[in-house]
Amino acid sequence: MIEVVAPGPYATVQDLGRPGYGHLGVPRSGAADAPSLRLANRLVGNPEGAAGIELTFGGAVLRFLRGAWTALAGAPCPIALAGGSPGMHAPFWVPAGGELRVGTPAAGLRTYLAVRGGIDVPPVLGSRSADSLSGLGPAPLAPGRVLPVGPTGALPPITVDAAPARGGAPGALRVLPGPRDDWFAPGALAALCAQPYEVSQDSNRVGVRLLGRPLERAREGELPSEGMVAGSLQVPPDGRPIIFLADHPPTGGYPVIAVLAAAGLAAAAQLRPGDRVRFRL
Repeated sequence: MIEVVAPGPYATVQDLGRPGYGHLGVPRSGAADAPSLRLANRLVGNPEGAAGIELTFGGAVLRFLRGAWTALAGAPCPIALAGGSPGMHAPFWVPAGGELRVGTPAAGLRTYLAVRGGIDVPPVLGSRSADSLSGLGPAPLAPGRVLPVGPTGALPPITVDAAPARGGAPGALRVLPGPRDDWFAPGALAALCAQPYEVSQDSNRVGVRLLGRPLERAREGELPSEGMVAGSLQVPPDGRPIIFLADHPPTGGYPVIAVLAAAGLAAAAQLRPGDRVRFRL
C-alpha cells in the first residue's frame, strides 16, 4: 500500500489505456508518454502494461506502508529518500514507512513511477487508467489516498540495474500531411513547418495547445464529426493547432491538417508550457 502525502500539481494512475472502445465514444487514454511507463515497469520486473503513477511536473510525496521496489522514468526529477538519493531510470528499494519525495523536473513534464506488482486499483473497461476527458477510471490522486499494490510472487526477478536516459529535447517533430490539409490555404503546410510554435499554459492530457502564426483556411464551416487519433494536429477556428494526446476525444469536427509520426507522441507529451516546438514534413 502507498499513501499519497502530496500528489504534486496533477497525478493520476495510468497503464497503457483501454483500446477498442472508440466506437462507443470512449477515449483510449493511458500514459501520455507510453515508452517511459514501459521502461519504468521493465526496471522493476513488471509487465510493461502494469499501472503506475503519472506525475505532472513532479512535486509528489509518497509514503510506502510496505517495502517495495520502485523506479522512475520520463522527465528527470530529483528524488529524495531517507538514507540516500536514488536516481532516475534505475530500480531502488523503498523500506516500509519510507517517504519518497519527487522534485520538479529540470526538463520535460511527465514522470512515471512504477512499483513492483503495479498499482492495483480496480480496472474499468479493462484498464486502470484515469481519463480526464470522460471521467472513467480512478480519480486524480489527492492527499490521504491509499493505493493498493498488486502481488509480486509470480513476477520474474529484477535483472536490470539501470537504463540509459532518453536524449535531450527533440528536434522538429515529424508530421504526415492530412487527412484534411485540403481545407487550408495553399502553403499552410509549409507555414506549419516554417516557424516554431510555443506551448500554451492551457495544455493538458487532452492536447497540447500551440501559440503562433494562425493557419489560414481555404474553406468556411465545419466538418461532420469524424474519428480522431493521438497525434492529430487539429486546427480550431482561431487557426492555432492543437496536438491531441492520450485523452483526446474519439471524434472531432475541426479539420486535421497533419498527424504526428508515432515516434513523436512521447516527445509531444513531454512538452511543457513555454517550450517551443517545430514540425517537419
